[in-house]
Amino acid sequence: MSLSELVERIKKHPDFSRVGMILCHNGVVRATSRDGRPVSEVTVRADRKRLETVLAEIRAMPGIVEVLAHVHEGVLKVGQDVMYVVVAGDFRENVFDAIVTAVNRIKAEVTSKEEK
Repeated sequence: MSLSELVERIKKHPDFSRVGMILCHNGVVRATSRDGRPVSEVTVRADRKRLETVLAEIRAMPGIVEVLAHVHEGVLKVGQDVMYVVVAGDFRENVFDAIVTAVNRIKAEVTSKEEK
């Protein structure tokens, strides 16, 4: 799954005529941890069932038409994509709030990672 494929799926949504903004997040593996330690790879796991629950809750936010996400699982090297999140909604204020909430909740509730 690619970021462009997620955007194309959004554009085919039956309520796409209500959309005034599509916002995308593309998380990548960074060469350092938050505390500055070097990182060469990250092992990522995702709870797919929890992901669907989180996305359903984000879809219920005001003005949001659709939210799609994909988490790349397994061993990922520096520079590789970890997670895509695409949010479509009516106005930027609603879409900005929704994407921040979605990314934060997916990182906290859906994914786990081990840095090496």
